[in-house]
Amino acid sequence: MTLPLALADILAARQAIAGTAVRTPLIPSPHLSEATGTEVLLKLESFQATGAFKLRGALNAVARLPPDTPGVTCCSTGNHGRALAFAARARGLPAIVCMSTLVPAAKVDAIRALGAEARIIGRSQDEAALESRRLAEEEGLAEIPPFDHRHVITGQGTAGLELMEDRPDLATVLVPLSGGGLAAGVALAVKSANPATRVIGISMDRGAAMHAAFAAGHPVPIVEVESLADSLGGGLGADNRLTYSLCRALLDDILLVTEPEIYRAMQALYWHDRLVTEGAAAVGAAALLSGRVAPAGPAALLVTGRNVDMPTFTRVVTGQPVTLGTLTLEGRPDAA
Repeated sequence: MTLPLALADILAARQAIAGTAVRTPLIPSPHLSEATGTEVLLKLESFQATGAFKLRGALNAVARLPPDTPGVTCCSTGNHGRALAFAARARGLPAIVCMSTLVPAAKVDAIRALGAEARIIGRSQDEAALESRRLAEEEGLAEIPPFDHRHVITGQGTAGLELMEDRPDLATVLVPLSGGGLAAGVALAVKSANPATRVIGISMDRGAAMHAAFAAGHPVPIVEVESLADSLGGGLGADNRLTYSLCRALLDDILLVTEPEIYRAMQALYWHDRLVTEGAAAVGAAALLSGRVAPAGPAALLVTGRNVDMPTFTRVVTGQPVTLGTLTLEGRPDAA
């Protein structure tokens, strides 16, 4: 099968973002290693300047814009918008980030702090995407979508390059999965280095867009609901050009984890590994701790971001109740 992107595109992206996006550390997790009986490593994308992996793709996309670009726009569940605001400010461009009412206030405030306009539209990323598209069509802004964009995908893929350079013997890579920009880019880099390495996408079990698309054979509308993994919300878009086909070709599996499993994984990463993580960043750990995946050899999971609402995070890691619609989560952490 001929893919629309190649390893050379990811190598070019690495040059474009060098000096701003950092090469993030890959560290062992003794707790997850003991729990699974195999070596588990954590790729700390939460160490990027904007607190999440999204900076890689945003920087690469903004670097490719023509000099006369009047400004940029996007839709976002939070982290892409923050990354685009950062990249746009570095280039002196105005930015408008369109988000739904489901995006936590902490993420909205962080985007505004970077000088971008945060525009709240509707209750889904699909609704926010319509406003971003309108701004591009009617006001001439350059639209940089959060995942289905070749330079965003290849920018995210640079994390996969680093993984395989640091540990070419990896048997399994676990990637948080939403629209598929990160999963597609990382899988392309990983499979280019070692086709035998399994790449597994992990989503929450409520509103998982790529999982629903795989089941239907094409992108389908999904209902977005409140989730600890709010960064994984949003649909693929009916006109998806790249990420669905790339994920279909490159991912070995997609696994779903529950909200209680995400809750416990956030606790584990905090108490055992001393990491502040969003729910979306903890889904790989949730898949391991729940036994949904049992790697046969060294495994790495991407800890994708730290941009969590801190009052909610504090409740999670201290075992206090957290309410998501009609669902209430609670439970004392085992290491507290």
